[in-house]
Amino acid sequence: MIISENKDIKETLEMIGKSEKLILVGCNQCAAACNSGGETEIDDLGENLKRLDKKVLKHLVLDPACNLLKTKKDMKSIEKEIEEADAVLSLACGDGTQTLSKIIKNKPVYPVNNTLFIGEVQRVGKYEEACRACGKCELGWTGGICPMTACAKGLINGACGGSQNAKCEVNENNDCAWVKIYERLESIGQLDNLREVRGPKDFSKKNNRIRLDNRNQRGTAKNV
Repeated sequence: MIISENKDIKETLEMIGKSEKLILVGCNQCAAACNSGGETEIDDLGENLKRLDKKVLKHLVLDPACNLLKTKKDMKSIEKEIEEADAVLSLACGDGTQTLSKIIKNKPVYPVNNTLFIGEVQRVGKYEEACRACGKCELGWTGGICPMTACAKGLINGACGGSQNAKCEVNENNDCAWVKIYERLESIGQLDNLREVRGPKDFSKKNNRIRLDNRNQRGTAKNV
């Protein structure tokens, strides 16, 4: 899931400037799960804005915000309020905020959230980065442990030799990713995976915008 957190209210106020009539839009998926964009967070932000003499015309929680066609349909229900508003505040991730910007042509859409990473929920309020969306997944030969996120150096051929007592030399609070990969591969009988020297990481998909059409069975991703 996409992990996000609310910006400081001071930063939000500086961003919206003189805008007084506002619409708040959240997301009932990732942002709600992170306590950064659900009903509670929208209500709290609305109360703060009202105390600062801002007027909240309407609030809406999308499900999800990043679905362009569904969001376009849902936003039609508040077309009149959008026309009256000075700005729309998005409590979704960066993707959801961009989706709203594509739909709302004549009003600014401001992000209330900072989008942090793609990660997993360890427990309520605690998250860990799990995926960097690198465009070429390596998990198939590393035992399901990502070397891009788990290794501070992002090594494809590890370990680096700098770890001590199975801890990372960059951050001694972190386990060495390649020790974990070794132990995992050993446990599933795939240690031979480490005998192959891997070529340089191909970041071509990561460094270029991608559009994916998977309406047919095979699906294709294209750089644009």
